[in-house]
Amino acid sequence: MNTSSKTPGGDRAPETVDVAIVGGGIAGLTLALQLKKSIPDLAITVIERQAHPVTEAAHKVGESSVEMQAHYLRDVLGLKDHLEAEQLRKFGLRMFFPHNGNHDIARRVEFGQIEEAPLPTYQLDRGRLENHLGTRIAAAGVRFLDRHRVVSVDLRGGDQQHVIHVSGGDEHRVIQARWVVDASGRAGLLKRKLGLAKPISHHANSSWFRIARPIDIGSWSSDADWLARTDVERGPYGRRGGARRLSTNHLMGHGYWVWIIPLASGSTSIGIVADAEIHPHEGFSTLDRALEWLASHEPQCAAAVADHRDEIQDFRVMHDYAYGCKQVYSEDRWCLTGEAGVSIDPLYSSGGDLMGISNGLIVDLIERDRAGEDLREKVIAHNQVYLVLSEIWLVAYQQQFQLMGNPQVMVAKVIWDTIMYWSVPGLLFFHEKFPRLGDSPQSMANLLRAWKIHTRVQQFAREWHAVDDRPAAGVFAEPYTLLPFIVELHEGMAAGLPDDQLDEQFARNVALLEQVAGQLVTTVIDRLRETPELAAEAQIEAWLADRLLSELRSAYQRSHETNPITDAWVTLGRQSPSMA
Repeated sequence: MNTSSKTPGGDRAPETVDVAIVGGGIAGLTLALQLKKSIPDLAITVIERQAHPVTEAAHKVGESSVEMQAHYLRDVLGLKDHLEAEQLRKFGLRMFFPHNGNHDIARRVEFGQIEEAPLPTYQLDRGRLENHLGTRIAAAGVRFLDRHRVVSVDLRGGDQQHVIHVSGGDEHRVIQARWVVDASGRAGLLKRKLGLAKPISHHANSSWFRIARPIDIGSWSSDADWLARTDVERGPYGRRGGARRLSTNHLMGHGYWVWIIPLASGSTSIGIVADAEIHPHEGFSTLDRALEWLASHEPQCAAAVADHRDEIQDFRVMHDYAYGCKQVYSEDRWCLTGEAGVSIDPLYSSGGDLMGISNGLIVDLIERDRAGEDLREKVIAHNQVYLVLSEIWLVAYQQQFQLMGNPQVMVAKVIWDTIMYWSVPGLLFFHEKFPRLGDSPQSMANLLRAWKIHTRVQQFAREWHAVDDRPAAGVFAEPYTLLPFIVELHEGMAAGLPDDQLDEQFARNVALLEQVAGQLVTTVIDRLRETPELAAEAQIEAWLADRLLSELRSAYQRSHETNPITDAWVTLGRQSPSMA
């Protein structure tokens, strides 16, 4: 129930709501909309410091979506019309690895698709999206207080209402809420108040800007063969090709990557992300320094920007952007969502995925509370699920920036990370399994097993890089061709399986992870033995003595005869044909 009034003396009486959401960015706005879809009579107030509508193009980063966030926005929240009409359809993730000073994009090893994927994803103009969400939640009956600041939050236990003091202009409000959700982003209002910050060992920095014109990476070369790679009427799986400019393009190098993302407004977002030790932030922490840094490391990108420097719309920085959290949900009816809780890394656009997972778990808790259930066990389970998933994403980035200039290792790693993503969190999220995962001990055990394998594969990638950092040039790695079975994993996320079949499919996916990990280890060992000049004998012996790697190699040997998988995804630098 949403109630408020003014006292006879003119002061505003306390407003009573079911849910108060602190922060009206993408996390808070999407949560409000999801709650209204699930519980239409819920009284919700969203409190946001900025004025709405916000600026398009130069608003916030987090502009590239992948399958889980796209599904959340399109299917869970019902934003398909907006996404298709007002945003851009994304042409997948695309990476270009370093070659001879990075002066010729056509000579760089390229990883990316040649045809549209079955499940669409989008490039998001965050300002445009958040303006639309603000309109949608207001139409659904949510009270949206823009230009309002939270002065204090008094969290209370038991059945007492939490109390929030809010100021906006000359007005002061008191909001009493059964639930308080912190969606305040990096401000982390409740996390700071409750001492929930958890430091992590992933240290990287970012600087970015938007430029008011398209930057088309497809125009950086006139090489006919290179241009023809994605210019296809029908690819191997019957879908049309696309334009490289619509991909989330990553220019990769030792210790860094640069994003180039097109926006529906016609602007382009360009950002530098770098390991703090390899590329200290002061080297690209101002616009002038960032442009000089690009000229040194990515000259083709720098040249494209220099031609239109007067059209740069903004410049932002984020220092040491990654952090963890000790707890995100409480039986005392407070929650953290989005970057108010956890921030990992933008490489695979995982922030939007974690937001969708967290919002779904919060909706589940509020639904159960409305039904009169005791929340204690569910709160424990939901915290465990969310924080384990955060760790699964974290290990894909932690200490991995050193690999980014190694084409062979990174292509294998990105393919592995993709298989892991579609096999585990993607499958479970599309099937709305996370709120119920704690009810299935075997599925929870499979999630923990996948985490263990994933962590060891990331370590293996670092070890492989340390003994084999040979360059490669002119190779095109197309994931669906290298490993046709991953198309099944991609489409399988949206298979709509009943719960018993879902658990069985999840178990098969984890077994597949064991096989693929074992193939990676076995193939790398075999190839290194064929190249004694790399002097990898000591590392090979260490791998052979590793218990978990031995289990994975055995899983690969057992399954390979009945389910053979080509090793081309591992042996990129030598088996894929080079361009003339």
